[in-house]
Amino acid sequence: MAVRKGESRVLVAGGGIGGLTLALALAGHKFCSAVLERSSFAEETGAGIQLGPNAARALRGLGVLEAIEAHAFKPEALELFDGLWGRKLATMPLGRAIEDRYGAPYLTLHRADLHAALLQACQNQPPIELEPRFEVTAVKQRDTTVTAFATTGKVVEGSILVAADGLWSTLRARVDPHAAPRFAGQTAWRAILPRASLPSPFDAPVVGLWLGPGAHLVHYPVRGGKELNLVAVVEGGSAERGWDRRGDEAALLARFAHWAKAPQSLLVMADGWRAWSLYRLPPLRRWSAGRIGLLGDAAHPVLPFLAQGAALAIADAVTLAECVEACVTDPELAFFRYEALRRKRAARVQQLSARMGRIYHLGAVGRIARNAVLQRRRPAKLLSFFDWLYRAKIKPRSD
Repeated sequence: MAVRKGESRVLVAGGGIGGLTLALALAGHKFCSAVLERSSFAEETGAGIQLGPNAARALRGLGVLEAIEAHAFKPEALELFDGLWGRKLATMPLGRAIEDRYGAPYLTLHRADLHAALLQACQNQPPIELEPRFEVTAVKQRDTTVTAFATTGKVVEGSILVAADGLWSTLRARVDPHAAPRFAGQTAWRAILPRASLPSPFDAPVVGLWLGPGAHLVHYPVRGGKELNLVAVVEGGSAERGWDRRGDEAALLARFAHWAKAPQSLLVMADGWRAWSLYRLPPLRRWSAGRIGLLGDAAHPVLPFLAQGAALAIADAVTLAECVEACVTDPELAFFRYEALRRKRAARVQQLSARMGRIYHLGAVGRIARNAVLQRRRPAKLLSFFDWLYRAKIKPRSD
């Protein structure tokens, strides 16, 4: 059954970055969609996000990059430090160098600004229906349709249903009943600071990455450079769901008490720390069942150590929309094709993200060896490590 305008809709459960991007990508192929969001489409979490050139290129193709860039920042470099010594280990060029190399910019921005730009673009697209306060509680599949039921009693029907409802997807069980996220044994903390009066090196227009035994710290400008986003990740913590709980600031500072003065001073400057426990999801046996498919974190959540979670969801969305177009008379086949094109890449990003986390947190001899390797690497050589990631096309025929 075709899903073009005037016939039937693609139902998208989840109005976050992945869900909104999918709606835009479908609209670009003249497909109707209904985005079913449990909230009122508000994204107010005080979190930053990094978008590599692969994500920026995809967003440019959807016509939204310019609106996003208006609120973003283009850092000039990634600077790596040893957190215990306070010594710079290496610099990887970003800014013009990365844009020239990969054909798109590297951006840092507030998650709410990215979400707002995507939402505005969706509101300007007639084929996209936005359904706020629609929490899907039940789904019923028939031969040619799928129906979603909300807690309010509202019912919508479409040709397929895409679950873009994140790590704690309520619809994943319809595809893989035995899948369940597992605590990764790590906790991430985040805060935001005004950037105007920050001392060196935190006033620099860069992404800063400080490495230490069992912990690391990342900071980068957001809101066009007006604010600095901080993320500190430590080993341990509790297996609590959610990513916006109030954190125990004293407990966080204690984990960095043996670090150099500079990173400690930055942590002390911030208040209102929020914490979230990190989770993994073992590989799913499949990403779809009948007319229900998974996208982004619902299918393949990734630890945040490669800054690719949003990029994976964005690429999923573009690829799935193209597969729906290619398999217009067989939406179920579209899911199989989409999974075949995306599974291997998602797994590679998941594996490398986990590996990077281990490298960041090395202690003793491992830390010394890592630092020695980084200090010998030329900036261009560091950047070339990401060629496979940033140069990769997200077109189905070549991903």
